[in-house]
Amino acid sequence: MTLHLVPLSQRMARECVTRWHRHNTAPRGDVVRVGVANDEGELVGVGMAGRPVARHYDDGVTLEVHRVATDGHKNANSMIYGALTRAAFALGYTRVITYTQADESGASLRAAGWRVIAQRPARKGWNSVSRPRDDARYMTSERTLWEATP
Repeated sequence: MTLHLVPLSQRMARECVTRWHRHNTAPRGDVVRVGVANDEGELVGVGMAGRPVARHYDDGVTLEVHRVATDGHKNANSMIYGALTRAAFALGYTRVITYTQADESGASLRAAGWRVIAQRPARKGWNSVSRPRDDARYMTSERTLWEATP
């Protein structure tokens, strides 16, 4: 069975992320998104990338992959990461970043040509005196920061 890339709406991408992603909800917005379908035309994976969450990475030339979610099809993750990276470079971005949690191997990212640039410790949460937030839905774990460049 072969997989191929397909365009999709933000609404469809968000619905699929909500259905398939293991630990996160769909992001509110994105700059670019891509879908992967099987031979029968069934959507089996989606990816969404947008402006970086961390303000020091939001430099106008860096894009962050916020979500990649599949129904488990082999090679769909790598295909999505590769497509999002190529799309970002075609749009003029010079760097694409993403994070994996400590329990994720990053095999799909390595297969798509990404490299590890940093290890990040678990956060205590997003709540602060100046910006109170409800941390109940946020998991805290060690993260790996990945990067793709042309």
